[in-house]
Amino acid sequence: MSGRRRGDTDTPAPAVPPGTGPERHVAALTLASLLLLGGLMGAVDLLVDGVVRGGTARWVYGGSMLLCLALAGWLGLGRRVGRWETFGLVLLGDLGYVVVTRCLEDPVRHASPLMLLFPAFVAAWFCESWMLAVHMVATVGACLAALEPSYDSALELGVQVGVDATVLNAASAGVHVLRRRVQRLLRATQALSHQDPLTGLANRRLLVEQAPRVWRQARREGSRVAAMVLDLDHFKQLNDAHGHAVGDAVLRAVAASLSATVRPSDVLARVGGEELVVLGLVSDPAEAQRLAERLRSAVAAGRTDDGHSVTASIGIALVSPVDGEDAADAVWRLIDRADGAMYEAKQAGRDRVAAALPRPRTAPEWEEATPAGGSA
Repeated sequence: MSGRRRGDTDTPAPAVPPGTGPERHVAALTLASLLLLGGLMGAVDLLVDGVVRGGTARWVYGGSMLLCLALAGWLGLGRRVGRWETFGLVLLGDLGYVVVTRCLEDPVRHASPLMLLFPAFVAAWFCESWMLAVHMVATVGACLAALEPSYDSALELGVQVGVDATVLNAASAGVHVLRRRVQRLLRATQALSHQDPLTGLANRRLLVEQAPRVWRQARREGSRVAAMVLDLDHFKQLNDAHGHAVGDAVLRAVAASLSATVRPSDVLARVGGEELVVLGLVSDPAEAQRLAERLRSAVAAGRTDDGHSVTASIGIALVSPVDGEDAADAVWRLIDRADGAMYEAKQAGRDRVAAALPRPRTAPEWEEATPAGGSA
């Protein structure tokens, strides 16, 4: 299964939309910083004569600055904001720009449309594509509403709005495209860090990262964790006789056979040259034995395009997870026990399954399974 885990409730969705997950904290702190900066800078205009109109306009302007500071405090303390809240704050920024310009004596001089870069960059980085499109339309409207009182000529107004809105929207679109490219590169890098390049299976890192999930699920369901270590028989002789290209082809064929055999919730990983591990949940030793036999048969049935094949010796070990133990350490102890059982299968003739004796603190005593399968 190459580390894929369909149907597991603890498995996160493969893609997370912008503004969710860990990005909520980043978005909240970014928005808080921008709102704080905007509120403080705008409040300075209240101290300068001839910038803000008197009367009601002055009170509206001051209230807008206080709202910016209040929202900054709320976001800074909560440190969490979702995509809808982010989108709402972006549109509020567009509206706030219009309100502010209507309170100024000379909007063109004291409230450049460049102020809309604040919501533009937030929308570009933290919002989804359709949200950014809505903001881009709102940008045109905000520029038009803000600059309209300062121009007598409709042509001059249209040219200025066109220039300002185009520059702002082009900048936000460029940032959005850059962000999406960075996200794709990060996802690709993460996939490569979790994947064996030859077989496409999970690697040791992903196996360790999945251990806590498997341990949690086992405790929740009252199941046991089974580790099955598979080692291909006479693989060195195969490489020596036919070359490493054939050996690589055999490994890929084995990986394909096992991926089609393991259960959706199991983790299948390549941890060494010709050694693979399957980690999954079972209700009892008999279920683990049946699964291991299916894996053994799948390896034996696999063929390369040139007809090369191998067999595998498999060791099984089971454990009942307990609260408080470190899952990463526990999984390697379990794999070590399965590895020891695998060597017993080798000594018994290869192409068979052997089970490790249980640890005293975990499952009830069960007898070591009788080796099964014919020799290679």
